[in-house]
Formats: sequence, structure tokens, C-alpha cells
Amino acid sequence: MAAAATSSPHSMLLHRPSPAAAVSSIRLPARAAKISCAAVAAPSAAATAPFAAAGERGVYNFAAGPATLPLAVLQKAQAELVDYRGSGMSIMEMSHRGKEFDAAIKKAEADLRTLLSVPDTHEVLFLQGGASTQFSAVPLNLCASPASPADYLVSGSWSDKAFKEAKKFSAASLAWSGKDGKYTSLPPLTSISQNPDAAFLHICSNETIHGVEFKDYPVPANKSALLVADMSSNFCSKPVDVSKFGVIYAGAQKNVGPSGVTIAIVRRDLVGNAQPNTPVMLDYKTHADNASLYNTPPCFAIYICGLVFEDLLAQGGLAEVERKNQHKAGILYDAIDASGGYFVCPVEKPVRSLMNVPFTMAKGADFEKKFIAEAAKENMLQLKGHRSVGGVRASIYNAMPLSGVEKLVAFMKDFQARNP
Repeated sequence: MAAAATSSPHSMLLHRPSPAAAVSSIRLPARAAKISCAAVAAPSAAATAPFAAAGERGVYNFAAGPATLPLAVLQKAQAELVDYRGSGMSIMEMSHRGKEFDAAIKKAEADLRTLLSVPDTHEVLFLQGGASTQFSAVPLNLCASPASPADYLVSGSWSDKAFKEAKKFSAASLAWSGKDGKYTSLPPLTSISQNPDAAFLHICSNETIHGVEFKDYPVPANKSALLVADMSSNFCSKPVDVSKFGVIYAGAQKNVGPSGVTIAIVRRDLVGNAQPNTPVMLDYKTHADNASLYNTPPCFAIYICGLVFEDLLAQGGLAEVERKNQHKAGILYDAIDASGGYFVCPVEKPVRSLMNVPFTMAKGADFEKKFIAEAAKENMLQLKGHRSVGGVRASIYNAMPLSGVEKLVAFMKDFQARNP
């Protein structure tokens, strides 16, 4: 097992120390209170057993977010949790203005800039409030007033929510909506109805619920040529030309970290033009002027993001990550399409997501429930589709190992054979 861990693509990160080493590294106060041995339960075998190699923790987590993280990242965080790099403190206990966290957040930003080739024309901000808060922040920062027009391309539930929120702070209008087609397609990029006076064109690059993903991006027709994207569920899953975007924002909890931190990449000339009534915490200038440290940031979540960025770089960068993601998704979609209609993905093939794969079963909802329940018994978890659409959904983000997809595909074939 140790050899497998060493050969994993994440081996640049520290492995979990042995239980004995972990115990010896904990420094107790000299005058510890007396503790009754009888009151302290012995640790279970599961708690003391060393972790398996990446992808072999016993379960495969197909949740849409918070989602699976690279095992090596979790192991390194565990190893550093009590005593962060010899400081005698956990990074969760440190001042966000101390030298240790200052180094951590600066390295996280530097590594993200390397991963995405973020140009110097753009700020990188570590924010709070989730991508949903950016639904308000974007129009407040980019529209001169609530009367300013903005274009929204609605390809699923999340872009629809962004559009509805934007109408509170701008004269937002629909450039296109896939609602009539149940959000299973995208329009030809040249057929989008855009307003040349719009402040920006907003898209959601990957719809987590409906499994629709842009493979290329529309060219904004507004005078400022501003394109804004919610990239929450495919952020850092493939290379992106950041220079084409005025704003990219993403909740971290899909691909690059735990919940609690939102990353915004904002073109610098767009900072400092917020509407007068913009709350201070929604003004990009507040955070750009203070290096994301205006108030206490989600320190631990940013630290984990930094470890994930290290991991992605160690794998060879986002071109290699995309290759792996294409391979995983291809295996799963091929199994669906080869099932003779037993499993059905409703999304048009050219825009199927590499991250979120929704499918239904021809035999109906009862069999979908049976499928999900039996998969859980085989340690494939969180396969239930979003409550708004039902069905089955497998989220196969960067950290989902190939073995997880292969196991799911084998189970699908077995289930079909047992339930013709």
C-alpha cells in the first residue's frame, strides 16, 4: 500500500504520519489535569490505520459540492493541523496578519496565477459568501446604476439565479434561455441576442445541476467587450484564457478546496467603479486594496486551496488535468450511450459536462432509487440527482480518481444485467 501511495500523482505532498508519530508530536501542558484512564476509549482500528493510496479510502464520493478532495492534500493538512510547519500552532489558530498565513495566502495566489496563467491585468481575490454572493457583487461593481443594462445567458439553475439577483441591481435582460429545452443545450454562439449597451455578458461556464458546459465562450457584443463567468463547478479543470474575461468567480468547494472561500479574478480597470450603495464587503476595491485581508478571511479554506493548487501543478498543470478529466468523462458517457437506452443522459453531446454527469433510467424513478441505494452499499456515495430535477448525478471533479469512475461503470453494467 505504501508503494501505491508513493507512486500517486499527488506524491509531492506529505503522507500521513504514523499514529505513533502523530501522538509524539502533540505537546501537552506540563500541569495537565488528571484523567481517568477508564474514561478514555481506545481508538478504533479504523482511526489508527494508515490511509490507503489516493482513491482507496474505501468510498468514492460523487457529491456535487462540497466534493472529494485529493487524499494527499487531506493527509498533508492532517500532518500540519496541530503544529503548522514548526510554529507550535495550527494554521486555524494563527492571525491572518501573521507571517505564516501571509506566506500561505501569497503562495496560493502565486500558484493559482501559474495554473491559469492569470495576467498582471487581473486581481486575484479570496472572498467569502459563496458564488451566490457574486450574483449581487457583479452588477453592483460593473453597472454604473440600477438602470444600466446587462446581458445574461441562462443555461441552467445557477445562471437563472444569477439573472434574477442581477435584476435587483441592474436592468438585466435575457440574451438566451435554455429553460424551454429543460436546460439540455447551448445556443450557437453567434445567435445570442446581445444588447450593445450592456455593461457585460454573463454566463455560467458549467451548470452543476443540469450538466451543461461551455466548450468555447461567446464573444461579448457590448461596447466594453466584457464577459463574466461563474466557473464554480469547472474552475481549474482545464486551461482558460483569463484575458478574455472581465470577471471570473468560483466557489472553491467543487474543484479546489472546501466550502467557505470564493475566488474572484477581476480585471483591474473594473475595480473602483462600484455603485454608491454597494456594501463594503461586496466592493471589489475593498478586497483588492487590502490583499483579501480587509477582514478575517477563511484562513483554513484558503490554506487547503493552496495545497490543491500545489497538487494540480505537480500533476503537470491544467492541460494534463483536462486530459484526465476527458478520459474519465468519456468512459462514463460511453457506458450510458452503450446501454441501449437503459441509462439516458438528456444533455446534447457537444455540451456535456466533464464535471457533472446527470442521467436517468428508462425504468423510472423507483429503479433510480434502487440504483442509488445499491451503489451506496458498494461505497459509491452521493449519486442522487439534485432535488430540483431528480434522477442520478455523478460529479467527477479533478480529485475523483479514475478507479472511481471505472467502479461506477462496472456497477451500472451489473445493475442492468440484474434488472433487465
